Amino acid sequence: MALRGLAGSGPSSRGPLGQAGAADEEREAPAVVAAGDAPEDVEEDEGRSRGLLRWDGFSAWLHCVCVVGFDLELGQAVEVIYPQHSKLTDKEKTNICYLSFPDSNSGCLGDTQFCFRFRQSSGRRVSLHCLLDQFEKDLPVYLKKDPAYFYGYVYFRQVRDKTLKRGYFQKSLVLISKLPYIHFFHTVLKQIAPEYFEKNEPYLEAACNDVDRWPAPMPGKTLHLPIMGVVMKGDTHISVILPTVHEVDLFRCFCPVFLHSQMLWELVLLGEPLVVMAPSPSESSETVLALVNCISPLKYFSDFRPYFTIHDSEFKEYTTRTQAPPSVILGVTNPFFAKTLQHWPHIIRIGDLKPAGEIPKQVKVKKLKNLKTLDSKPGVYTSYKPYLNRDEEIMKQLQKGVQQKRPSEAQSVILRRYFLELTQSFIIPLERYVASLMPLQKSISPWKSPPQLRQFLPEEFMKTLEKTGPQLTSRIKGDWIGLYRHFLKSPNFDGWFKTRRKEMTQKLEALHLEALCEEDLLHWTQKHTEVETVDLVLKLKNKLLQADREHLPVKPDTMEKLRTHIDAIILALPEDLQGILLKTGMT
Repeated sequence: MALRGLAGSGPSSRGPLGQAGAADEEREAPAVVAAGDAPEDVEEDEGRSRGLLRWDGFSAWLHCVCVVGFDLELGQAVEVIYPQHSKLTDKEKTNICYLSFPDSNSGCLGDTQFCFRFRQSSGRRVSLHCLLDQFEKDLPVYLKKDPAYFYGYVYFRQVRDKTLKRGYFQKSLVLISKLPYIHFFHTVLKQIAPEYFEKNEPYLEAACNDVDRWPAPMPGKTLHLPIMGVVMKGDTHISVILPTVHEVDLFRCFCPVFLHSQMLWELVLLGEPLVVMAPSPSESSETVLALVNCISPLKYFSDFRPYFTIHDSEFKEYTTRTQAPPSVILGVTNPFFAKTLQHWPHIIRIGDLKPAGEIPKQVKVKKLKNLKTLDSKPGVYTSYKPYLNRDEEIMKQLQKGVQQKRPSEAQSVILRRYFLELTQSFIIPLERYVASLMPLQKSISPWKSPPQLRQFLPEEFMKTLEKTGPQLTSRIKGDWIGLYRHFLKSPNFDGWFKTRRKEMTQKLEALHLEALCEEDLLHWTQKHTEVETVDLVLKLKNKLLQADREHLPVKPDTMEKLRTHIDAIILALPEDLQGILLKTGMT
């Protein structure tokens, strides 16, 4: 059995493996899943030969696998956690229990797949997979691990069973991971969950053993990932191979509201509180992930919950009326939320998402006061006035596609490109201004601390927009200045700027390290006291540790040069000092 291509059903299927008949040419061909920008070489399953401990390979992909069932006395309960040594707090188990089942009103019969996200318990020791950390910095923001949150990928089955007291078989197989590989894990579940429901625990253990033999998800690698006799494969484009939040079926999710997609882009960009009310967890999670994705490659820095229930541990925090709604996107299905979240400023109410090819009726923007009853019609309920004029050209293009029955995949490509160009037009002037805050390289002296970045001054930035604003790259007119002013007060700006400032500070540290390496440090020590020389050695060793710990972007030979300098200086000191300094850290 072979998978036709990992993202064969997704919006961006293309290339030889996305074409009909390609998978049939070589049925036993190994599956390929790329975890980087462009594959450089192929990594075979060599987990054991790389000296990894038992379950290290598994931990690179998953935290654990859970089976959640329904007990007549206890309600939803975690029946199995695998591997058995996996640590979950009681609070995390409770969240997994309630988030792994659709609300009873959803009426999900048969098999349902969806995704949720929940906060990691405070006090939990963050387990950093050191092997992967150095590669994390090279990944686009939307592929990075989520340090404070877990993702839950669910395959829920509800079928009639007269032999059971309740009359129904209800069970969920759930993959818990820090990786936002939405489409990838849904594809894995589609392969193993139906078999698991037939064969139970031994099958699950075997599947986990297969995952443990997978090579780690590293950028620039093309990986073979066999699981239970199925070898997953896809073409070599990163967005198809390890699709993440940016690879949901974008047009299918935006289809009921695509006339308002630019307004929704603004709301997500500005980190406005947003609720998606949907008939089932599949629709709510897909739509929330599509919203988060629409500002890619800019990272959405606020919280988002693809599926949120009244039992969630943050329910009170997020629904209180004693303070303004938080910057968060919630996906909900329980009609109770229509009343509980009535005070939220922006609510999207959607009906059933149609299968690809079927186009639902376009919803209208309505005033919030109209959202009073549980059976309110689909619509975008908000009093928000967009800063930018609507791009009528792209709307006509999408409408024409609807009339001509253009495939959803093609519509998604158009919509994704539109969002990407809009976000890039918005972010390029900010990138250009922030780059100007970097000190000149000639101001970096090896004998002084690295210079500081200049301060970000909002008014100074606004003045740059007259000549180098978004009008250079975007045809869209409107109040761009107002949009920037609002954005500068948002969590997304705060998160973006902190990230850029950290990157630039690390670059300054790296340049300072390289300047030190070019100096004749041994000659310097001959003109200074032993105390000053020892102080220099200790500082240089700290620099080495910092460069290693923070993965500073230094040239490959810089670290080796610095070690050579340190060794030469130590050997020029008296023997008693040599012994002490050689024991102090590694050279």
